[in-house]
Amino acid sequence: MTRDNSIVVEKLVREFKKGPRAVDGIDLYVAPGEIYGFLGPNGAGKSTTVLMLTTLLPPTAGSARVGGYDVRTEGPKVRSVIGAALQEAALDPLLTGRDHLKLQTMLQAIPKAERKPRQEELLDRVGLTDAADRKVGGYSGGMKRRLDLALALVHRPTILFLDEPTTGLDPQSRTALWEEVARLAREDKVTVFLTTQYLEEADVLADRVGIIDNGKIVAEGTPTALKEEIGRPSIHVTPCREEDRQRIAELMKQYGEPLGSERELVVRLREGIGLVDVIRAMDADGVVVDDIELRAPTLDDVFLAKTGRTLEGAATGEDGASAR
Repeated sequence: MTRDNSIVVEKLVREFKKGPRAVDGIDLYVAPGEIYGFLGPNGAGKSTTVLMLTTLLPPTAGSARVGGYDVRTEGPKVRSVIGAALQEAALDPLLTGRDHLKLQTMLQAIPKAERKPRQEELLDRVGLTDAADRKVGGYSGGMKRRLDLALALVHRPTILFLDEPTTGLDPQSRTALWEEVARLAREDKVTVFLTTQYLEEADVLADRVGIIDNGKIVAEGTPTALKEEIGRPSIHVTPCREEDRQRIAELMKQYGEPLGSERELVVRLREGIGLVDVIRAMDADGVVVDDIELRAPTLDDVFLAKTGRTLEGAATGEDGASAR
């Protein structure tokens, strides 16, 4: 029998008491073996969606099937085919990395003869063999994330949920985790649902991305297709003085479509307009700026175009907290 490791979501809603809908009727489909990047700022509904898809939070309305199983009525079956590394790793600082894997192989009912080989295989896979017998309390953030990933893989899930797995990691640790996630999809054909605030992460890893804002999916497609949809490059200007901001904004409007940003002044250039045209106009007007940059379309530009703000400019706080 062919395994079904797809994710099918239809009109999914999660509404908290005394608050707006954290997830507001979303539809999405993740194909078997695909890496799906789920982008959005804190509070957009990313983690709330993951909690519903992993059966940790019941939907208010709508439906979702994970691995062919209904998240409402077939929770145990859903959990048998998924692995999850959520924002907060549930690790005991007094146990070693090997202790954690030993315990997890027992909890997952891995046959006794297979437990030790599986533990060694996963320690090697995530690069923790040398640190296996150290207490987790002494692990770096990157090591803890990699151990959490190993724990999620113990029972060989066909679908893997990663909720902002590289938040707070240094570039080297982030790259190492990216490589392992890509290998899982490529070699083991694992379906990966990845939530992230890092646009580069989605660009590097994801076959397709969905952008969620205020509980709604506002864009979906391959990274390349979404960037091509934006098309034209944009100019980003940082004023030297705050009192010049409005004057510079009015000047830039002559050359393209203004885009919202909390830190910079941004316009998407009209056809035939280049950076030199804008710089000449600023010189002629006597405008002094701290920085001016021409950028090819990026996923951040896609997010900016769809939501009117940059992803990096999103409010801080735990995802879904504002909805609660």
